[in-house]
Amino acid sequence: MAETERRFDADKLRRLVTRVFGACGMSDEDAALLADTLVHADLGGTHSHGVMRVPDYVKKLTVDGVDPRGTPRIVKEFGGCVVVDGGNSMGQVGTQFAMNEAMRRAETHGIAAAAIRGSNHSGAMSYYVEQAARRDMIGIATTNALPTMAPWGGAERILGINPLGMGVPAAEESPIIYDAAFSGSSHGKVRIHRQKGLPIPLGWAFDKDGNPTTDAALAVDGLLAPIGEFKGVGLAMLMGILSSMLSGAAYGTELGDMERGPTAGADGHFVAAIKVEAFEEVGRFKERVDKAIRQVRECRRAEGVDRLYVPGEREALSRRAYARDGVPLNDVTVAELRETVSALGVEADFID
Repeated sequence: MAETERRFDADKLRRLVTRVFGACGMSDEDAALLADTLVHADLGGTHSHGVMRVPDYVKKLTVDGVDPRGTPRIVKEFGGCVVVDGGNSMGQVGTQFAMNEAMRRAETHGIAAAAIRGSNHSGAMSYYVEQAARRDMIGIATTNALPTMAPWGGAERILGINPLGMGVPAAEESPIIYDAAFSGSSHGKVRIHRQKGLPIPLGWAFDKDGNPTTDAALAVDGLLAPIGEFKGVGLAMLMGILSSMLSGAAYGTELGDMERGPTAGADGHFVAAIKVEAFEEVGRFKERVDKAIRQVRECRRAEGVDRLYVPGEREALSRRAYARDGVPLNDVTVAELRETVSALGVEADFID
């Protein structure tokens, strides 16, 4: 069956999703933040972290024990370093609070970091690191994740894909925004392929016995494949430690599992901000970043390659196009969003 999709105005979509989360008991401010993170991901083409997650998030807020009114607070501080308890809020609420604090302290200390506990799924890391880059800082963000990978050569889910995000400011060019997990793909992207009835690329996943597969359904019930084999496993493990053990959050299998879902309030994250001016003259630094970006773009291309991109460039181009032409959502995402909206009694004529 051929895949079809519909386009939606980003502002209308953002307002709708804000109303949905407001109907779950969130404050206007927190609901707007949560909606903005999802639409931001969709605008960048990262639909695995976009509004397809609305039904899951509503379930977290209304059934699974996440506190829609959870309030982050600082529980420990040492110079430019803080530990934040998310108060069992949605992860975006606690992570945004922590990034704001890290950026504020970096203005004074040059480098600042925040470790977060008592949190939940926090969405795409790019959302947070881009804010730092826009303030002439290098942003860093990582988070733990439910176990979906095995150690290299294993066949048991004990390790999360634990993504890393970094944002680097530029002068005339768009900031470099890197955001990727240490797996061939995210579980969300595999789910999208299953929704569409499409095979996944070889190298994304294994079945439950550790055999490589291109069947999205087998992959959803199986294991995500690490990038770079054992190297990806090592990096994911380190990001998991960074995002969990500095704050006392859950690590690995302590988080829960894919069958029963995550334990509410067990997630941890880590963010940091580095003020460029503390090390180098900002203008010179950003000009050199521009040069590095153009060096990639002007590199001799392999046969059949039309263009070379730096991290975040495809997303920036997508964001401009989708802001103009509308955010594309597939039929399954639209149907699930419509069902969720209806169940909550939220008005949404434009998705009927």
